[in-house]
Amino acid sequence: MELKSYLTGNCYKSERQAYTSVTIIVSMKFQLFLASLFSHIKGRHWWLGIVIWIALVAPAQASVILRVAIERDVKQVKVGSSTTAVVKDSSGRTLGQLPGMSAYYAQAVAGGVALDKWQSNLFWVEPTGKGFVYIGDRWYRGRTLVVPSQKGLSVVNWVDLEEYLYSVLGGEMDSGWPLEALKAQAIAARTYALYEREKQRNNPIYDLGDTPDRWQIYKGINSESRTTLAAVDATAGKVLTYRNRVILSVFHACSGGHTENSEDIWGSREPYLRAVPDFDQNISECNWSRTFSPTEISAQIPQIGNVKQMIPESTSPFGSVTSLKIVGDKGEKVLRGEDVRTALKLKSTRFNVSNGNGSFTLRGLGYGHALGMSQWGAYNLAKRGYNHLQILNYYYKGVALAPIQVKK
Repeated sequence: MELKSYLTGNCYKSERQAYTSVTIIVSMKFQLFLASLFSHIKGRHWWLGIVIWIALVAPAQASVILRVAIERDVKQVKVGSSTTAVVKDSSGRTLGQLPGMSAYYAQAVAGGVALDKWQSNLFWVEPTGKGFVYIGDRWYRGRTLVVPSQKGLSVVNWVDLEEYLYSVLGGEMDSGWPLEALKAQAIAARTYALYEREKQRNNPIYDLGDTPDRWQIYKGINSESRTTLAAVDATAGKVLTYRNRVILSVFHACSGGHTENSEDIWGSREPYLRAVPDFDQNISECNWSRTFSPTEISAQIPQIGNVKQMIPESTSPFGSVTSLKIVGDKGEKVLRGEDVRTALKLKSTRFNVSNGNGSFTLRGLGYGHALGMSQWGAYNLAKRGYNHLQILNYYYKGVALAPIQVKK
């Protein structure tokens, strides 16, 4: 049975219709381009521009729901709630309740999903009061959707965007860092989540996942703290836009001295992802070394046989390897762009290669793709007294800060 045939219940359809009818509106009235602002307010009065900007950006008044896939294509998973939870099927009919602080296995079965004593084409688990939901081995805000997938079942956390960010902020950045760095991260993470939400609008199940390989780190309430809540609340509803569109506000741990232009890493040019000198020097996390035996490389790229050479063929203007040729006794493979980093599971693409004793040693700088905001750079700028608006303006060029307006 195809996935879409499961999603036919009236309740799920009405939920989905309500979800898709939510439109993110960027208010032209309140937009203020940073470059223009700071070009007119200079010297000791730079702070006045910040005050004007804050005054012009009104807070958001409505919430946006995100669908975060916590588990995908698994055979079974534990679900539960901290308070008594109401269990509903796809039509919205209440099947019963799950007692609080108890976990139950949801399992993929023929024709749908089984949960405790019930079987249906999908389940909602909705905590009462201000309860949290339990998925796998973590607690989350919001509610739970358990739905069949092509290879088993998927469990999706439907959660308010701002509450989602309470957790993401603690997963992506140390909660003990300066508040201005945390606020910059909150806006970047909110913007990224909405960008992904729009990109996935035709996905019937989820907007994004919870892992850093493709999405943002989302660990549930375990990574929340007083400072992450404060940073999210202080920037509530604010997103970055370029020419009235939410931007792809990517970020990384550290660039190793200089961020990159998007076309040199991903091949596509984004005008707001421009290379800038970074402020992440002397960070131990940003200096790395890794040694590979020929066998280890061959395990990742088996078609070329036993590896004989690793040759950086081209680099970006700022030193990142954009093309790496690996030569083996059965052929050769050229890795380009982000594949240079991901194929060998490297911290970054800014490295040198040396060959000795039959092995290959890569010594590099940076951690991540080096695009957009450097988190360690944001930390150091905040330590120097820069506020979150200045930090964002430095790493994302020509952007505007805009409030979210939700239209149903």
